This record gives sequence, structure tokens and C-alpha cells, in this order.
Amino acid sequence: MRLLISLILPWLTFFTIGRPIAGLICLLLQLTLIGWIPATIWAVYALGQYKTDKKIAKALQQRAS
Repeated sequence: MRLLISLILPWLTFFTIGRPIAGLICLLLQLTLIGWIPATIWAVYALGQYKTDKKIAKALQQRAS
């Protein structure tokens, strides 16, 4: 679902992953027609990083237990 959001409304992705300042910057970038594509790429990249960070944290928790 977040991937679909990042393609349609890239700035909203940052709010769902807890990065509101990046979301505002992305919104400003998205307001220009030329900036839409970089904003979408940035949102998809950030979403991938967010998922990777969650997997690493989960693995470290399992290792510590």
C-alpha cells in the first residue's frame, strides 16, 4: 500500500514512515511538474530504506534474545 502511495502522492509516504520534514520538502518538490519524477523516485527509495531498517532492527532483537 505504501508503494502505491509513494507513486501517487510521494510526499505522503514520508509522513507514514515518520519523516515529516522530508515530507514537506518532497511536497515542495512535487508542486513543480518537473519535480514530480524525482519526488517519486526519492519516496520509493526512502520506503525501501525504511523497510530495510525495520528488518535489521527485527534481526538484532531476535539475536539479542
